[in-house]
Amino acid sequence: MNDFEVTMKNIVIPDEKVRSLSFYLAMEEYVAGSMDCEAFFVWRVPPSVIIGRNQILENEVNLDYCAKNGVGLFRRRSGGGCVYSDPGNIMLSYISRRGEVSAVFDRYLSALAAALGNIGLDAVRSGRNDILVNGRKVSGNAFHQLPDRSIVHGTLLHSSDLEALTEAIRPPVEKLQRHGVASVRQRVANLSEFKDISPVLETPESLQAYLTGYFTDGDILLAPEQLREIEDMSYEYIIHC
Repeated sequence: MNDFEVTMKNIVIPDEKVRSLSFYLAMEEYVAGSMDCEAFFVWRVPPSVIIGRNQILENEVNLDYCAKNGVGLFRRRSGGGCVYSDPGNIMLSYISRRGEVSAVFDRYLSALAAALGNIGLDAVRSGRNDILVNGRKVSGNAFHQLPDRSIVHGTLLHSSDLEALTEAIRPPVEKLQRHGVASVRQRVANLSEFKDISPVLETPESLQAYLTGYFTDGDILLAPEQLREIEDMSYEYIIHC
C-alpha cells in the first residue's frame, strides 16, 4: 500500500471477458457517478485508438491503417492527445472526489512515479501529465471533471507493439519537435525493456497485480446488473467511420 492519504478500492469485473475500450470509459463514468469511494482499476484492451474530446479524427489517426488492421476507434470525454493501446499497454483509471485539476494530477502522478521508483525504475514526472523512465515516455494521462468527482485515466506501456503505435497515430510534427525527437517510436519506451530490474516487470499481468496492490486495500465486485448498465453506457464512446 502506498502513502496516499485516502484509501482506494479496486473495482473488479467478475469474469475474464474481453471488452472494448468503450466499456472501460463507461465504467469510469459509472463508478464516478454511483460510488462514493476513491477508486483505482487497471485494464487492457484489443488494439484501439482513443482520441481526446476536441481532437479532429482525420488529423490524428491513420484511418486506413486502423481499418485494415482492425484497430477500434474511440473518443473520450477528457482532453489531451491521441493514444494507441493494445494488450501490452496497461490502462489505469483513478477516480477521486472533485479537486482542482493540477492538485489531482500532482497527487496521482507523484504516487504513480513513486510506485515505479519503488521497483527500481528511474521514473520522473514530465510536464503536466507524463511519466518518463530513463528520459523516455512510459505513461501519458488525461483528466475529466464531473460535478463532484474527478477522473484521471492514462497509459502505462509494458510490451505494446510500438510499430503498430507508430503506424496508427499521427502526432503533430511540432509536438515531436518540442520533445527533440523525430518520431513517436523514438520518444516512448516499453517497461519490459527494464524487466531485469524487477520481476514485477516480467509480464503485463505481474505489473497489473503490483499496481493494484500498491494503490488499493480492498475490492468492490461489480454485479451483473451493473455490468449491463455500463454496457448500455458504452456505445456513446465508439467512433463509427
